[in-house]
Amino acid sequence: MPAVPRLIAFYLPQYHPVPENDVFWGKGFTEWTNTAKARRRFPGHYQPHVPADLGFYDLRVAETRQAQADMARQYGIEGFCYYHYWFGNGKRILERPFAEVLASGEPDFPFCLCWANETWSGVWHGAENRILIEQTYPGAEDDQRHFDELLPAFQDRRYMKVDGKPIFAVYRPFKMNDPKATIARWRAMAAKAGLPGIYFVGVYSAGQPQPEDHGFDASIYNANAPLRSWGSWKQPVTLIKNAVLRRLGVPTTHDYASAIKYFLPDALPSTCFPSVINGWDNTPRSGERGLVLTNATPQLYGRALKKAFDLTRDRDNGPDGRLVFLKSWNEWAEGNHLEPDLKYGHQYLEAVAGELKSECDRLGQHPAPAEMARAA
Repeated sequence: MPAVPRLIAFYLPQYHPVPENDVFWGKGFTEWTNTAKARRRFPGHYQPHVPADLGFYDLRVAETRQAQADMARQYGIEGFCYYHYWFGNGKRILERPFAEVLASGEPDFPFCLCWANETWSGVWHGAENRILIEQTYPGAEDDQRHFDELLPAFQDRRYMKVDGKPIFAVYRPFKMNDPKATIARWRAMAAKAGLPGIYFVGVYSAGQPQPEDHGFDASIYNANAPLRSWGSWKQPVTLIKNAVLRRLGVPTTHDYASAIKYFLPDALPSTCFPSVINGWDNTPRSGERGLVLTNATPQLYGRALKKAFDLTRDRDNGPDGRLVFLKSWNEWAEGNHLEPDLKYGHQYLEAVAGELKSECDRLGQHPAPAEMARAA
């Protein structure tokens, strides 16, 4: 019998000031800085996004982190996948929220990590050649240091696993020097530390090699990677039109309903997990260089979730290997958040709970995880 989907929401920790962002963008910068300054750029453009229940929070506050977990659990989300930043030679950033979750044991809510192994630049702000923090891969000694830093998390009882192995996602799998050799080295370190292994998941974009062919156990289909590669956008007329609109301050737009077939293709390899976006609008960060998915609604998001469930239903991935990633929990400056806002309230979260319950009905498994969470 197919397993119930395990819903994992990507989680951005950039909601507290850090010295690096003070230098790059000004004193006190957080993701709220861009979110709050957003403006409408064309008729019907939904901006700004204003948070509802949780407000303009600070992730240094434990009560906020608990409220997020309680809300996610209520609607059937199993855990958060925290973005993790390690730039090499011990350089970390934005680590405080997760470090406090790990040290305190609270919230008592499952989690895993995604290594956001990407150079920080000014690309989204019109400064493509400005390097803020460079992602480096110094070699085996740094791998050991990185692994040792993450081992307490891997050993935490809350850490999400597949086949007993902690899930570790890598955002740019082919940026690593020799991914297959690096993964083998990490697996050897895991064995030495007494772990049954590490379940490596590479974030995958269409046109790239399959991460599974390079040592990874599985992959995640990157929902927003195809957004600028759709064939219709490459037509000369479309390119000229978008260039003219950008000069007028209007970003590139595409209809959400039409986009579903791109970020959720009709077929995926059995070890490639779908990720589902409920919206996209990075104009708060990028202005006219941004991209907006228009006409997104909770109902259409429910349709996308159903397609993701359909893609994974008949796979033989084991009882705990039916993963579906939600992108994302709180990327507010990219219009990509499940946390409630003033326009939609809890409707997107209700779409998650509703589709999960429907899937449990199809499988004949009751009560649904969302129902159990509400009853707990």
